[in-house]
Amino acid sequence: METREVGQTGLRIDTLGLGGAPLGGNFVDLTDDDAKALVQTARAAGMRYFDTAPWYGFGRSERVMGDVLRGTDYVLSDKVGRLLKSGGVADPMAFGMVDPLPFHVTYDYSYDGIMRAFEDNLQRLGLDRIDILLVHDIGTMTHGAENARHLEDLTRGGYRALDTLRASGAVTAIGIGVNENAACMDALQIGSWDVFLLAGRYTLLEQTALNALFPACAAAGTTIICGGPFNSGILAGRDTWNYAKAPPEIIAKARKLSEEADAFGIPLAAAALQFPLGHPLVTSVIPGPRDVAELRQILDWVETPIPAAFWDSLRAKGLLAEGAPVPGP
Repeated sequence: METREVGQTGLRIDTLGLGGAPLGGNFVDLTDDDAKALVQTARAAGMRYFDTAPWYGFGRSERVMGDVLRGTDYVLSDKVGRLLKSGGVADPMAFGMVDPLPFHVTYDYSYDGIMRAFEDNLQRLGLDRIDILLVHDIGTMTHGAENARHLEDLTRGGYRALDTLRASGAVTAIGIGVNENAACMDALQIGSWDVFLLAGRYTLLEQTALNALFPACAAAGTTIICGGPFNSGILAGRDTWNYAKAPPEIIAKARKLSEEADAFGIPLAAAALQFPLGHPLVTSVIPGPRDVAELRQILDWVETPIPAAFWDSLRAKGLLAEGAPVPGP
């Protein structure tokens, strides 16, 4: 599988990775055995880059991921900013989770909070190494007005913790994992980051990251991992976008993209999966398949030939942002 460098770290990751949210039961009902089968199938297919977080099933995803990856060759990204405390939540589905572990989340982006989260992650994983450590969901989309306080904690201490872990060799790369461009722009003012895991903002449906964020990242030497290449499902035949039911204007644009794909005889999801990798800043795309069948479909889509004329047609019809690079030979 093709690999690309994370920032300027020398660490290389697969251009197709496995997103670990469904492994924790986020928006999907699957057993731990089903989740393990997903990771095992990905490994058997040659995938070696995996992403997880404490948020996914309140630790379930990390436990599954660690159990399968232990003793193997892997590259793993995990996240900090949320600490898990004992005591389950009253309504897991209010958090989009099916059968999470009996914990609840507190947010802590301070120096001590980041260090505590890193150690806790290793314990749940049962691994001695996390390669890429990402600050999870710092931003107004998650925190609203409270984000100013969290950003101050990250600025005053949390970033120093991450930089210390990187300098000591405990992790190879640091970054943030978010769903919004503005959070990445804020982070660039704090320090030097190797990579941003950005979900949903650079996809076949939306390329808002091109406007200011990607030029700023290029100047800083920060690369991008694209999460949510299907925009929560709308580009793979479902009606969800940004983890909720898609609004009419999003459905309308997705329909136009689908009509173009049909005209060229290709699956829209295949084009959506491959599109972000046309940009030189993008090191990896990490969909989150919900079962082995979806993973196998994704492996087929990533190999599906996409004719250059398809991208040309999208440009001509104003369905791609001006200047968005596309995959090609």
